Amino acid sequence: MEVPDQRVPAATFEELALPLFEQLYNFAHWLAQDASEAEDLVQETYAKALRAFSGFQLGTNFRAWMFRILRNTFLTSRTGLKSTSASEDEVETIASTAPNPETVLLERADREMVRQALTELPVPFREILLLCEVEEMSYEEISQVLVIPVGTVMSRLHRARKALRALMVEKFEGAPHGV
Repeated sequence: MEVPDQRVPAATFEELALPLFEQLYNFAHWLAQDASEAEDLVQETYAKALRAFSGFQLGTNFRAWMFRILRNTFLTSRTGLKSTSASEDEVETIASTAPNPETVLLERADREMVRQALTELPVPFREILLLCEVEEMSYEEISQVLVIPVGTVMSRLHRARKALRALMVEKFEGAPHGV
């Protein structure tokens, strides 16, 4: 019995890939922590994906495939090689419902503290938090992007959140009290 060829026509690469541009750039920027480096990573990701697109199989997750290419490109870059040996830490932010000036100021400070804490996390923790919380990927999609079992996704995500929370507590205790 002949297995039907399930490859995607090259004309659809643009249709599938272009809507992911902002998400890929955002992820690359968080990983590299440099706008120029992020642009280069995304450009290289698209070039690699286009070259390999003829082998892309229907029924697989295109978004996860693109994110995996981006992650692998980052990990083999100079920045990625340097940052894979970072430290661990985590966050808990205070939500506010009243949009008064004081609340707005505190929310901005909290966001900035979270942003700073995220940049201090090691790449494996940073990337899993970004894929889950920012890109809103399912555990299965994250598993495909990072090429790890779903159970590892769940445990690493738990450890990343715990580390972020600890780092935020440390930052909060070190911050001046009173705005």
